[in-house]
Amino acid sequence: MALDPWLTALTVTAALWGAATGTLLPRPAYRFTVDEDHPWQHTCPVGHPLTGPANGWLGPARCTPRSTATACSYGPHTPTVATTTALICATLALTTGTRPELAVWLLLAPLGVLLTLVDLGAQRLPDPLTLPFAALALTLLGAAAFVPEHAGQWRTALYGALALGGLYFLFFLIRPMALGFGDVKLALGLGAVLGWYGWGALYLGTFAGALIGSAYTVVALARRRAVRRQLVALGPFMIAGAYVGLLLEAYAA
Repeated sequence: MALDPWLTALTVTAALWGAATGTLLPRPAYRFTVDEDHPWQHTCPVGHPLTGPANGWLGPARCTPRSTATACSYGPHTPTVATTTALICATLALTTGTRPELAVWLLLAPLGVLLTLVDLGAQRLPDPLTLPFAALALTLLGAAAFVPEHAGQWRTALYGALALGGLYFLFFLIRPMALGFGDVKLALGLGAVLGWYGWGALYLGTFAGALIGSAYTVVALARRRAVRRQLVALGPFMIAGAYVGLLLEAYAA
């Protein structure tokens, strides 16, 4: 069955948005991929300072120093990041349709990709990313709640943020070596996103993240790429689970 022309145009536009924003992510991903003792990278791998419009915070992971024509490439592969972000945004548009919350998902999706890249690279979720993600989710969903034809509720988004954040905080208190406090802060934003569509979405997204993480761990152990008690970055699995839950619930709404 052919897609509705409006939905097709919306999906293509979302894909273009994802590709454009994804192109801007490799450099901040590199800059935030540092240990906890440093807030972010100030230089590229060969020592060029990352300052000014050409070598600042956003863009491909490539710098051209002013004093020499030699360029330096680093960080995540830009075409891969751009393609991934485009696919994520396109599928969100395809399942959400023309409802106003789609604008929220498209604004948050690149930030979710950035958080995933940083956690995979450094096993940390910095406050300058997790806290704005949570604040933006609640603020933007609050605005979407005033637009006609929305399919969720801001109240359950707020309750979802508190519930999932509280759950991960409890896990942090019980087993502080199994997850970091950055995961707790990330849970606030993901809880708001999933809670928008209700408690079922919150449960589904949380369960999907745990299932994906468990499957990855089993496969990694089977292929001897991980050892027991080795710390694993939870953020990417939390985000992947929320993405799956959001797709299913947005389509069903």
